[in-house]
Amino acid sequence: MNQRSSEDSVPSGEPADPAANAQRHTVPPASPREAIALQGPQRRMTELFEAFHVAREMVRGFRTLHFVGPCVTVFGSARFAEGHPYYELARRVGSELARVGFTVMTGGGPGVMEAANRGAREAGGHSVGCNIRLPHEQSANPYLDRVVTFDRFFVRKYMLRKYSYAFVVLPGGFGTMDEAFETITLVQTGKIHQFPVVLMGREYWQPMLGFLDRMVAATTISPDDPARFHLTDDPAEAAGLVRHEGLARFGLTYGPRVKPRWWMFERGLNGR
Repeated sequence: MNQRSSEDSVPSGEPADPAANAQRHTVPPASPREAIALQGPQRRMTELFEAFHVAREMVRGFRTLHFVGPCVTVFGSARFAEGHPYYELARRVGSELARVGFTVMTGGGPGVMEAANRGAREAGGHSVGCNIRLPHEQSANPYLDRVVTFDRFFVRKYMLRKYSYAFVVLPGGFGTMDEAFETITLVQTGKIHQFPVVLMGREYWQPMLGFLDRMVAATTISPDDPARFHLTDDPAEAAGLVRHEGLARFGLTYGPRVKPRWWMFERGLNGR
């Protein structure tokens, strides 16, 4: 698939050992540079160099991801291990998305991210990750054709949206909620197109959808806003929706991809 230029029900489940799980996911300290950047006004040269660092990180992301093809980004928790129902659901989602021609993009870490990348690779598709550098976690998963590691969360989130035509959200914590609601806010405010946002794991998301109805009743969101989320537990249905929207609304084709230019030191997903 290329860009034109111009119900299987899912059972809920908790990690086998919640105490051990919490211990593995203690909050890491912020890096010195990040801590300084978020502590209010700094010396003028410090602020200038921070702007240079941000620009360099974004350019590195652009050059790494420019030729990955039309993507679907999968969000979800890093805490679900192989065998967990949500891990296996993400794995099936990755496979289905790859079969309809999309590159599967994730945050590049373990859990749901690893599962979606793994499913894409097992189906013969492409798999990329936008990882984040943290003191104690997270290393990139082994199922990535291309990975770029960022220092700043906001740059990472920008890249996870820039190259994608849909977003699939599996169960997760604060980070997943942040990604899901920031994405739907960008859709709501017209900052990005009406790309599909698919929630998977009906039982997990049902209470949140109920709270959206409460927000409608309080007039803090519009009555049609909850319908911006699509809810399903069927990976084939999710992939079919994404494919339909991509072909019908956004002009995607199955023609040849744009080729990298060797004289600009560009590389495609296959290294060419």
